[in-house]
Amino acid sequence: MDPVSRLKAAGLELPDYGGRELGAVLSASLAAIGAAHAVAHRDAEADRVRLGIPKARHVVVVLLDGLGHFQLAARKGHAPFLRSIESGVVTAGFPTTTAASLSLFGTGLPAGRTGMSGYTARNPRTGQLANLISWEGAYRAEEWQPMPSLLAEADREGFTVTTLGRRTFAGSGLTHAVLRGGLFIGAELLADRIDVALGIAKQPGVSYCYWGEIDAAGHRHGWQSDEWVAALEDADRELRRLADSLPRDSIMVVTADHGMVDVPGAPRWDVGETSSLGQDIELVAGEPRALHLHVRESDVAAVAERWQGVLGDDAVVLTRLEVETAGLFGPISLEARDRIGDVVVAMAGRATVVDSRVQSTQSMSLIGMHGSLTPEELQVPLLLAEGS
Repeated sequence: MDPVSRLKAAGLELPDYGGRELGAVLSASLAAIGAAHAVAHRDAEADRVRLGIPKARHVVVVLLDGLGHFQLAARKGHAPFLRSIESGVVTAGFPTTTAASLSLFGTGLPAGRTGMSGYTARNPRTGQLANLISWEGAYRAEEWQPMPSLLAEADREGFTVTTLGRRTFAGSGLTHAVLRGGLFIGAELLADRIDVALGIAKQPGVSYCYWGEIDAAGHRHGWQSDEWVAALEDADRELRRLADSLPRDSIMVVTADHGMVDVPGAPRWDVGETSSLGQDIELVAGEPRALHLHVRESDVAAVAERWQGVLGDDAVVLTRLEVETAGLFGPISLEARDRIGDVVVAMAGRATVVDSRVQSTQSMSLIGMHGSLTPEELQVPLLLAEGS
């Protein structure tokens, strides 16, 4: 069976690269303010038309970390405003994790071009793990991810672009890697970011606001928890306030970087305690729902077969060649190739594979996880509201 058929048989979907996907959202928003020509590696105007984003003087783009389409639909009674402005669904890329998704959002390019291949990735200069959230173990951000960000491209063309996030994000490696360009304004509370966004929206341009509390609640407590619902309600209230106060010629675009599944009670394997999984493995990168296995070239076929045999129907195990054939990471550049596993594992259902040799007890005990290609992880909402 070919790789795509195997993925579909396991209940996994493919990213809609070039279609209704996360990489089109910021590109389309720039086209909405007349900055389509600033986007060199996408057809920004086609993105705008495809996503149905109207032209405007200012676009506020809000990314709610961890809010999948299916999770929003299941808790629609707690987010009446967000549900009222839903404008369809877009897909994240692979893996469905924050570092890769923010890269897709910020550059318009999938992980095969940016090298932002997971929560952790193999640093080709050291052969060790690099954490692409904390940036520990990685090298200079602009070297790791040299493709221009969409914000930087618009900024160079003279358009006003602003990023709103935690103050500590201003100097982070992830920000420099995929969201560099324009002005960064730090604000800790969502309400404060909304206040800043409303002031900025009086002038032409694009502003980008990130909010991570929904994802944090999901990891700690699960997306079906009261804590997750409370975080969703907070976002619904503040984004209603933003939409209600926007100038008439402004619009708000809301999306997310991935969804989530709750994993307690589902099958779980530990590479550190399962000899057949650890055999011939030089390095395990990625995360429990999407793993990169780095092995010797002579061991690739045996490792892929062994892992598939152990995990069975709870995963699809692919060689790098099969991953390229399926297009999971988009086209893979020479620079990004060494950061993608020789063998790649996409988990099905709610199953996970952890590695107690390198992961902390806390990280292995998370309730909500993401990274793979289930609809619950891949599909995220697209929400639009026009100022009045």
